[in-house]
Amino acid sequence: MSKEGTSKLPIMIPNEHALVIYKLLAEVNYKVGYASGQYNRSFMKKYIENLFYLKESIHSTRIEGTPVTFTDMVEERGEKNPSWERIEVLNYQEALRQGASSIKTGYPISTRLIKELHRTLMGNARGSNASGGEFRNIQNFIGPSNRIEDAVYIPIAANEIDEYMENLNFYMNGVPNSSFRKFNKTDGFVFDEECDPIIKAAVMHVQFESIHPFLDGNGRLGRILIALIAIKEDLVDVPVFFVSEELEKERARYYAMLNGVRGDNPDWYSWIKFFITACGRMADSLLSKLKAVEELASNGLKKCSLESEKNIWLYTFSDPYTTATRVAENLHLAPGTARKGLKALSDAGLLYTDETAIRNRKYRNYDLMRILD
Repeated sequence: MSKEGTSKLPIMIPNEHALVIYKLLAEVNYKVGYASGQYNRSFMKKYIENLFYLKESIHSTRIEGTPVTFTDMVEERGEKNPSWERIEVLNYQEALRQGASSIKTGYPISTRLIKELHRTLMGNARGSNASGGEFRNIQNFIGPSNRIEDAVYIPIAANEIDEYMENLNFYMNGVPNSSFRKFNKTDGFVFDEECDPIIKAAVMHVQFESIHPFLDGNGRLGRILIALIAIKEDLVDVPVFFVSEELEKERARYYAMLNGVRGDNPDWYSWIKFFITACGRMADSLLSKLKAVEELASNGLKKCSLESEKNIWLYTFSDPYTTATRVAENLHLAPGTARKGLKALSDAGLLYTDETAIRNRKYRNYDLMRILD
């Protein structure tokens, strides 16, 4: 395979491969739609949404080799001097929210938005802080060392980034453009700018990674764009379409599939099949987690005597390692009421606390963490 070579969109695959993809896609679209519906109807939606944002941020950041866990992020919430690992996760979370908000208010997925999200992603983190929000102006490469001779893939030259990104922007937003490649459609099936949202997300993600427009942060930003495409195409709400956990589970294959689409003979079929399958597993995982969370919440509510205890119990689903101070502030309770309620939940076996701690005692919803982690 050539180390270089990225064609402009759209793409074409053999007709027999398209048939296989559409058969698989029908099943996965049903799963994703069902999962989205169940999530939107769940009485726990508003409590767990932030944790789904956090999980996506952690898994996507970990794909890049950042050593951070879900437990770390929950346990160390609110620290005044976070480590660089936590900063990267928090930046991702903020960029994800920023992008989702922009798309939901009608903004297109544009170069301007992409640069703004990159600036957020790179703020105060390791890497090329000075280039946050700016396309690279030098040649970069992907490989195991800092020698271009060892490169697995060499992206397009810096002076071509603008035209390739323009082509990608038109594709993502479903707008026909003169930059689109022309195919003889008798030779295969074209996935153009009007293709199914899941396929569009798969194609877009690879194309963005292949263009590699920034010096750092391309992988993370490319996975944020997957979620934004899902919102723009009205496929699902953001918390339902977070696929990074599934990609991280098969990280080596994920990277291999990305590389397989590059070069003179791109294997789009294998990548799209891999991506659709990952989306199906994501939907299955979401449904399983959602059912377990609802069951845990309902069983806990039965053990609560007072309305304040019920409210505190549900609050711990958004803040699983909490304190009386945070409960009092967020639920507008008197500090004594918060402490009393947390103690009741601990006595009922719903939360765990270290009874020997005198100050800043934490109350942990371990059952929830076991479901989500």
